Amino acid sequence: MNTPKQFGLIGKNISYSFSKKHFTEKFLKENRIECLYENFDMNSIDEFPRLLQKNPNIKGLNVTIPYKESIIPYLQKLSKKAKKIGAVNVIRFTSNGKLKGYNSDYYGFKKSLEPLLESNHKKALILGTGGASKAIKYALKELEIPFTVVSRTSSKKTITYDQIDAKTIQNHLIIINCTPLGTSPNTEAFPPIPYHYISPQHLVYDLIYNPEETVFLAKAKVQGALTKNGYEMLLLQAEKAWEIWNK
Repeated sequence: MNTPKQFGLIGKNISYSFSKKHFTEKFLKENRIECLYENFDMNSIDEFPRLLQKNPNIKGLNVTIPYKESIIPYLQKLSKKAKKIGAVNVIRFTSNGKLKGYNSDYYGFKKSLEPLLESNHKKALILGTGGASKAIKYALKELEIPFTVVSRTSSKKTITYDQIDAKTIQNHLIIINCTPLGTSPNTEAFPPIPYHYISPQHLVYDLIYNPEETVFLAKAKVQGALTKNGYEMLLLQAEKAWEIWNK
């Protein structure tokens, strides 16, 4: 019997994750009986070396919140794009046993956003500054869409939530939630922005896919905005990850 090829997801509190279901179904459908996909829930990134020791058959990993940035020191190589982005959500185990980090989040986001863009969608407001936000910034740069980043704490490169006013919303006709606010099970949470200034000209995107419609999206939809959740982005980044692992 051949040794199974193990793939998996590292993150924290990831039982809800899309990835395990997606890849398990994919392996069944494509009759890849030699492939397995598991969730590796870690309380701290320090557990990563031990995880590798205990699972010598791992061939590839996905990385989710909160480890997309803190995983980087554990990798021997980064793709050019992952290096520029500063966040990793895919790890490939190379033939000589090295760990190489990639980012497929930016690809999934860019591909899922492009068909929705209209000529008036000239500027974006990015809510959040974590690893996911970094991939979104990179995708917007590729699309030549300038952006403003919103953070809970003030800095030279960001504005804070209480600085968002009517003008901010009217000047940014794309609004993207890169925070975990509203993710199941805490579905009542939402980013504190003045939703009443959102208009039918807005495109409002939430990286969250569980629940399907967050309070953030529901509030934007009431204002007539075009809304999209993160499910298609997730599918696209997962297929890109599979491509990377099989290089």
